[in-house]
Amino acid sequence: MIDIYTDGACKGNPGRGGWAAIIINQGTKSQISGSKETTTNNQMELTAVIRALETLSPGQAATVFSDSQYVINSITRNWKRNANLELWKQLDALIKDLNITWKWVKGHSGDELNEEADQLANKEVEKMNNETHNLTHVDTSGKSSMVDISEKPDTKRTAVAQGYIKMKPSTVLTIKDNQLVKGDVLGVARIAGIMAAKSTPNLIPLCHQIKLNDVKVEFTYINEAMISITSTAKAEDKTGVEMEALTAVSIAALTIYDMCKGIDKTMCITDISLISKTGGKSNG
Repeated sequence: MIDIYTDGACKGNPGRGGWAAIIINQGTKSQISGSKETTTNNQMELTAVIRALETLSPGQAATVFSDSQYVINSITRNWKRNANLELWKQLDALIKDLNITWKWVKGHSGDELNEEADQLANKEVEKMNNETHNLTHVDTSGKSSMVDISEKPDTKRTAVAQGYIKMKPSTVLTIKDNQLVKGDVLGVARIAGIMAAKSTPNLIPLCHQIKLNDVKVEFTYINEAMISITSTAKAEDKTGVEMEALTAVSIAALTIYDMCKGIDKTMCITDISLISKTGGKSNG
């Protein structure tokens, strides 16, 4: 049996946020955590659960402990979901292939693992607040330069980025039914996004060459007129993979636009952002 303790933190609500999960699998404890520049406490609570469940394999059983009544009661008591619908869709897609038991734990009540998750989530926010505001790609004379990462150790890095493309409902139906003359829109966009992630240093001048281990590009029909694009990039290297994830989402969205522009002039690409990053000294 696997026990998972999750928590989220946000300073400002909305504001800078962090999430964390403690995973106990057959007596072995591991931690994962990440942050986001602008978010809410509920979004971080949901993100912590999602990222933890992503570490499981289909069919596995786990107990999720959370001090968020928003998360637990929305699942166990069918509280109405009025916001964060994209995160809820991600969570629903994960749990349909897992055997999850949900348990609420009172926060700040002495539960050791809950407190550990809380501290880790808050540390993510502190790291963001302590980050330098200097531009790392500008040297002391004001000239652009590549950051020297030669002394940094290789660590496991993950970044998740997301964006949206809005279009006519008829265009969404055409994509769903694979009726476009140019072919499988999302299939082509997925390959384009993966190829773009691998080509990031050729597109953005001061990016480092990253030894990518995995890039995934996934699509969700948010409603009758919107598709979300989510990319997860993984590597074991000296610097983060945020730009690779963001590039994958951007090019996948542009590919959808290109393939559908002949039937829809109203399309709009919007809200491309970094959802989370993990790894490295500053978790990114």
